[in-house]
Amino acid sequence: MTTAVRPAAAADWRALGTSVRLVTTDPTMLGSCNLLLARRLAEVDATCSRFRADSELSALDDSDGRPTRVSPLLAEALAVALRAAEATDGAVDPTIGSALEALGYDRDFTLVQEDDRPVRLAVRRVPGWRRIHLDRATGTVTVPTGIRLDLGATAKAWAADRAARTLARTAGCGVLVSLGGDTAVAGDPPAGGWRIRVQDVTGPTEEPPAQGPYATIGLHSGGLATSGTAARHWRRGEHTLHHIIDPNTGLPARTPWRTVSVAAANCADANAATTAALVKGRGAERWLTGLGLPARLVAGDGTVVTTPGWPASLPGQGRAHSARPAIEDEAVQAEGGPGGTASSTTRTTRTATPPEGPA
Repeated sequence: MTTAVRPAAAADWRALGTSVRLVTTDPTMLGSCNLLLARRLAEVDATCSRFRADSELSALDDSDGRPTRVSPLLAEALAVALRAAEATDGAVDPTIGSALEALGYDRDFTLVQEDDRPVRLAVRRVPGWRRIHLDRATGTVTVPTGIRLDLGATAKAWAADRAARTLARTAGCGVLVSLGGDTAVAGDPPAGGWRIRVQDVTGPTEEPPAQGPYATIGLHSGGLATSGTAARHWRRGEHTLHHIIDPNTGLPARTPWRTVSVAAANCADANAATTAALVKGRGAERWLTGLGLPARLVAGDGTVVTTPGWPASLPGQGRAHSARPAIEDEAVQAEGGPGGTASSTTRTTRTATPPEGPA
């Protein structure tokens, strides 16, 4: 007996200041899934954006250190952020909001790029994630006065995970959700897994990049994320800055890596690991190996380093990878073709407009 493989269907749009790609293995479910995804992302934006004065996160920043009751959605987003901070030894820290604002990243990224006023760089440790108290039992959060939160390193990937699970359960088919390159899959995957191209240089998605290393792999479950310093950067005076902050200095991390890609049991873990690897710098590959995380790191000179478990990539095909338990933005391309053949390709990177999470 043979079964015809139904072609995957895809939709592409923008939300949370970044690109959105939705792929379903059942084309008839694409429209309803897309409507549900739009509603879910609107809820995340209203809850977690630090660029919206009316967001719940902004209200929490202005709570003057008082225990504040928050919605279950924000409590979950904060729990993910605090878990990432603990798992990465503080390399991913949600209290970097003031540091980003001091560097000029205080609005939607497209507006940040248009502003070249000089800034004065000063080394100053961020307040630290341990000062944030989340009480899940009472649904309250305490943020000390003066601390500004930023959930950019976790919220977008967490939103992709959450949406993929919900859509797969609702539609009863395989689903891929990619938010600016933070990619989560759920439900039954296409034969051979979801084909995903990871590349270091952004560009047209219909074909592999003309320059720069890339890899095509198959993903059966979990999540895949890439973070980097090249795509989301801006100039202020004589300084070229990027959004990956070292909590020890409050300044853009000095790292030998151009991009880091990680596959994990979920996209939130993958993105936390990629961000932490950039902050940790040299030796990050040993840290990732110790966690058992398959990873691909690209150095400034283009040298590619992989950790055990990262699948080999061959022209036109990718070995399937099943995500493993673990602890994120850039040039991850979700091709979404069934049976190892891409039916459609789009740029999903947070990586030509660098994506931006609900930070």
